[in-house]
Amino acid sequence: MAEQQHEEKTARQLDRLSQALDSGTEHKVRKLLKNLSAAEIGDLLESLPIAKRLAVWELTDPALDGDVLVEVNDEVRASLIRDTDHEELIAAVDDLDLDDLADILDDLPDAVISEVLRSLDRQDRERLVHVLSYAEDSAGGLMDPDVLTIRPDVTLDVVLRYLRLRGELPDAFDLLFVVDRNGHYLGSLKLSELLTKDPGNMVSDLMDTTAKVIPVDMSDSQVALEFEHHDLLSAPVVDMNHVLLGRITIDDVVDVIREDAEHSVLTMAGLDEEDDMFAPAMQSAARRWIWLGVNLVTALMAAAVLYAFEPTLDQIVATAVLFPIVMSMGGIAGTQTLTLMIRGMATGQVSTRNAAALLRKELAVGLLNGIVFSILIAAIAALWYHDMYLGLVMAVAILVNLIAGALAGAIVPVVLKRMSIDPALAGGVVLTTVTDVIGIVAFIGLATFLLLGR
Repeated sequence: MAEQQHEEKTARQLDRLSQALDSGTEHKVRKLLKNLSAAEIGDLLESLPIAKRLAVWELTDPALDGDVLVEVNDEVRASLIRDTDHEELIAAVDDLDLDDLADILDDLPDAVISEVLRSLDRQDRERLVHVLSYAEDSAGGLMDPDVLTIRPDVTLDVVLRYLRLRGELPDAFDLLFVVDRNGHYLGSLKLSELLTKDPGNMVSDLMDTTAKVIPVDMSDSQVALEFEHHDLLSAPVVDMNHVLLGRITIDDVVDVIREDAEHSVLTMAGLDEEDDMFAPAMQSAARRWIWLGVNLVTALMAAAVLYAFEPTLDQIVATAVLFPIVMSMGGIAGTQTLTLMIRGMATGQVSTRNAAALLRKELAVGLLNGIVFSILIAAIAALWYHDMYLGLVMAVAILVNLIAGALAGAIVPVVLKRMSIDPALAGGVVLTTVTDVIGIVAFIGLATFLLLGR
């Protein structure tokens, strides 16, 4: 429901913005943009054709430019950066948090990068370099190095006075991290404890030493699972020596969840979530050639198997009419299992420890569905063509292909992952090839043996 409301809201905003652009009234566009967050503006920019996108970008509040650049995908960001003066880019990224700056730094022109680095103080430059040294899809690449740390041997009153002197607090601030003099993480102090307990209490008496800690090399998808399982709003990031390096907050995790969801959906069609949907047609077409070529090769494999049974198709027309049903049923059954496996592997629910049990279960499901639908389709085929043998051929072929689809759907993603190939990207193609070939062999082969031999 919430996702549907968000989609409807974005559609309304896009419609109003397009109308204002078409009418040529800049003040209406500025008024609409003024009421939007950087993330909402980013969504709208990705949804606009290039000419309108650049017009809106020109009218966006410069104070939001940096945050908007962080929100849009890589290709749209590159187009906006190309259309922006260096001085404007420097001003746009000047107030970004270090973790956000790290996300877009490589996309900036070299002259802008040099100027931005010169504007940072020594400590921030070192922090930025530290964040950039970690993989983008790891906890280190996700973390914000700007953290508030306190010592365990001080009172809450001292901490409160320290915060007042500091003045500004980090965004999404809910925890103070307790470290020793060497920076080793000891525990965390909740903001609620700081505000409600006696100011004379020692930090060491109130700090939580059991709070979840995130290793710096943990994958971002695993970080999202940890936040989900432990209901975290923020968490400390530490290295192998337990030295505190930074923190991850829930807003960072929400971005990871969204990106993973987009990745799963788009890669199954051979697309990239960082592509601009309004990129030039030739550019978009060229990107899809490889994936279409792979599909063509697998389709030709299935066609070659079908060609081997051409005499049967020539003599028994019914097989040409009915065999798409066999392939379709096997493909759907396999896709159901494949989707379940890919999701389970992404969430850590499927591993080598339970893959065999899940395989047995999916085979049982394939067998049960195969029995039910083979009987149903066999009866339809037999009544349709008044041929019991043809109904029998359909029944066996459906049963075999549903079991094969379940087997392939369970095994293919595991094998692909061991080969370091994204199952979401290649699983569907491999599965389709398997179910098509087995379906053709089972149906047309059995038809050749039983029907032509009568």
